[in-house]
Amino acid sequence: MANVTKKEIVEEIALRTGLTQVDTKTVVECFLDAIARSLVAGRNIEIRGFGRFKLREKRARLARNPRTGEPVEVESGIKPVFEASRELRRYLNDNFTQEEGESAPEASEASASDEAGDANATRAPGQESLS
Repeated sequence: MANVTKKEIVEEIALRTGLTQVDTKTVVECFLDAIARSLVAGRNIEIRGFGRFKLREKRARLARNPRTGEPVEVESGIKPVFEASRELRRYLNDNFTQEEGESAPEASEASASDEAGDANATRAPGQESLS
């Protein structure tokens, strides 16, 4: 499974919104900066329908060097974590095939909520209609 770069995200958003890539890059960088600054200030970030960014304290502990087997002291610290929302997990499970690593449009098109006429069934969590 390949990683998606910030540049690729900027290109996709610019294409979908009609903004220039320069403006889009500024918005994406400001968004990421706002998340980082909130975490530094000790505040969690909740994006409804997408997930939560929060901090977790890690205690100091004694671990082992896998190569030598010697004990190694690991310092305490703070670790940023992301918890996906229920909607994002459901969207991923409905639209992702693990063997191929690609999205499965057939699965989302044939979902029960689609048959019920739900216009948001194939929309990614946190994605609002632009119309």
